[in-house]
Amino acid sequence: MNRKIICALDTGELDEALRTVKRLAGHVGAFKIGHGLVLPNGLEVIKRLQDVGADRIFLDLKFHDIPNTVALGVREAARAGVWMMTLHVSGGPAMMTAAVEEARSFGEMDAPLLMGVSVLSSIDQHVLSDHLGVGRSIQEQMVSLSLLAIECGLDGVICPAPELKAVRNVVHHNGIIVTPGIRLPQDDVHDQVRVGTPQQALADGADYLVIGRPLMQCENPEATLAAFSERAGSAH
Repeated sequence: MNRKIICALDTGELDEALRTVKRLAGHVGAFKIGHGLVLPNGLEVIKRLQDVGADRIFLDLKFHDIPNTVALGVREAARAGVWMMTLHVSGGPAMMTAAVEEARSFGEMDAPLLMGVSVLSSIDQHVLSDHLGVGRSIQEQMVSLSLLAIECGLDGVICPAPELKAVRNVVHHNGIIVTPGIRLPQDDVHDQVRVGTPQQALADGADYLVIGRPLMQCENPEATLAAFSERAGSAH
């Protein structure tokens, strides 16, 4: 098993997700779910996935709202037994603090890990500057918001491969870094523009690697996962 790899269940089909978990539960460290599975199935989908082997569920709904609303969302996700979840750092310190307080109320053993999202991996510099009106470079924005997330008590941040070194240098060992957009050199990048290889991401400071469509859309996910694990190195 490579516990550093998180398989993203990028599907809206529950049966497909259950089949994937059954096949890969013994090979990966966690499974990530998002709107595609949660909206049609509710949070009950977490229990369904756990029943077939998904011991750790990463709930990627990227909460972003007023503090009270986000805290309520964190509460329900924690009650459902998620291992990790995401929220947008741009929601501000009060929102993040409310989320942290709610998560910690479940105790050290049951509190979910809260991960801050700064700049989505689908966003390039042109979009950040010209459409979103942010005057910083992507790296500067990632570094600044990641540091804010850790200062507000979040457990870690989501960071695409190109900014990993810079973010790790400010986060140090005070936070977990999860890196999405992991691809092998021959893979299609789809709608993610800031991607990286598994070995480079780990070398630059990632703790976990998220792999989605390269696993979900291949004919032999076990073989594909073996190729990723070989490049990433085993972590038991």
